Formats: sequence, C-alpha cells, structure tokens
Amino acid sequence: MARLLHRLQQREFTVTVEVDPPRGPDPAEAVAFVRLFADRVDAVNVADCPMASVRMSPITLAHLLQRDLQVECIFHLTCRDRNLIGLQAELLGAAGLGVRNILALRGDDPERGDQPDAAGVFQCDAAGLVAIAANLNRGYTVAGRELGGRTGFAIGVATSPASDDPAREVDRLLAKVEAGAHFAQTQPVYDPAVVERFQEHLARRGLENFPILYGIMPLKSYRNALYLARNVPGVRIPPRVLERMERGDRDEGVRIAAEVIAAIAPRVHGVHLFPMNSARLVLGLLDRMEEMGLRRSHPALRAAVGGATA
Repeated sequence: MARLLHRLQQREFTVTVEVDPPRGPDPAEAVAFVRLFADRVDAVNVADCPMASVRMSPITLAHLLQRDLQVECIFHLTCRDRNLIGLQAELLGAAGLGVRNILALRGDDPERGDQPDAAGVFQCDAAGLVAIAANLNRGYTVAGRELGGRTGFAIGVATSPASDDPAREVDRLLAKVEAGAHFAQTQPVYDPAVVERFQEHLARRGLENFPILYGIMPLKSYRNALYLARNVPGVRIPPRVLERMERGDRDEGVRIAAEVIAAIAPRVHGVHLFPMNSARLVLGLLDRMEEMGLRRSHPALRAAVGGATA
C-alpha cells in the first residue's frame, strides 16, 4: 500500500503540493523547486499538461522526483489525450516505475491550450478512468485479459466544494467512489463555511469518512484574487477576502490561507496546496502549519534531499 493512502486511512493530517512539469525537456528547474519543500510534505502532485498546454509527461517527472528526492508523488492522468489502450499503457508504465498514486481527471478541452488543432479523445470520463485503474489493480485489462500481475494504485479524483449544486457534486463524487476511488482532492476553497456545507452533503451520502484533501491556493495579489474569482470555474472568493487582499501586504494571501486551514483542520483529512510556482507562498504556508502543529520537518529526509532551504 502507498504510504499516502495508509496515512489517509489512519486519518493523519496530510499535506500535498501540486506542481506543473516543465514546458521543455529539462526537469532540473522543477526538481530544484520541489527540493525546497520535499521534506515537509506527504506527497507531490504532478499535473498532466494543465490548461491543455504541452509539457513533460507527469509520469516522467514524478519518477524523477521520487528517485532523486524520495518524495511520494501523485501523477495526474486525463482522458483528453489517450484512448483506452493508451490510458492502460500509461498506467502500466507508471506502475513499472513505482509511481503508484494517480489523480484521475477528465482534462481541459484542447481548444483552451497552446495546440488548438489537437483533438480531444475523451473515450471515457473520470469515473471511467477510475474503473480502468481499479481493473488493473485486480489484474485485468478493460477487455478482461489477465495481466499476470496486479498494479497497486491509490486512486484519487477531483471534486469542487464551491459548486453551485453541492448535492450534485457529491453525487458525481459518489459515482467515482463506487468505481474504485480511494481519495479526493478539491478545487481551492477560501471560506470554511463552504467546507462545512460540503461535509454535510457528504454525510448525507454516507461519505463522511471518505478521505478528502481540501485545496488551498494562497493568493499572490489583489489582481490575482480578482482573476480567480472572475475566470476560474469552481473557485469562489468571498468579498471579505477580496477586501483584505486589496488592503493587505504581500503576505496577506498566506495569512488568509493559514486561517482557512486552521478553521477546517479539525474536521478534514488534510489539505492540497496550489503554490502557483511560488516558493515564497508554499514555504510561508508550510511555516504557518508548523506553527499550528499540523506539520513538522523531517531532518533525516532533509539531509537525504540535500539540505533544502528557501
């Protein structure tokens, strides 16, 4: 069993951080960025061509991070770019490299990205991809052929607590759980009341103990906050937060994020951080969590990854 899944099942407060792979063939900068906090988190998510823009394979970067930094990784896999054969091949390749945590996603539509002539495949949806990974865990392909062995994936999915229809969102999550999902990570939240409301809907569907890591994206600036509030589906930023960002200094976003974490921590399995490629934001937030007693640095791992510093 993956350490991440064991930790979630034991309900130990868990912290993950999301990073984007490089746009070119050199992983050095991405590895150096993760080195800054590798000893302070439980796993690192590696996105799959986010915003439908060409980037290095998430499985490749996840493998390099695990090998070089000894940090557990969660690779994203979308339904956008591969048919059923390709999806299964990618999963088997990941298993062969020892990358055994997956986040199963539909994926952004290609017209949103930097390759407008690319065609989206979408032969299955996210729940279908979960079922594919669960099948491989049982030792079978989608068509029922025996693999001669079993994969051991911890299967994650995405959900959106700030949805306009949280009951429907929980029903969609339930379909993924029934397909074989083990945990979920969410879109960013900026209001503890949103988490409380979502938890109530989860309880009504019998999912109150299902492991969910709530998304935390520290705001960089007032302009950044306005953009997210106006343009990113599934993200809601309360007016009081926008007002604080307009008045506050450059660390106000970290303070707001830390307050949300402090409010929800007693009721959730953990948080998923979106640092937006900012070492200042992710390290500042990890410092705050250590002050709250939710995090602790791991000296042995710090030495192993080369004495990571800010």
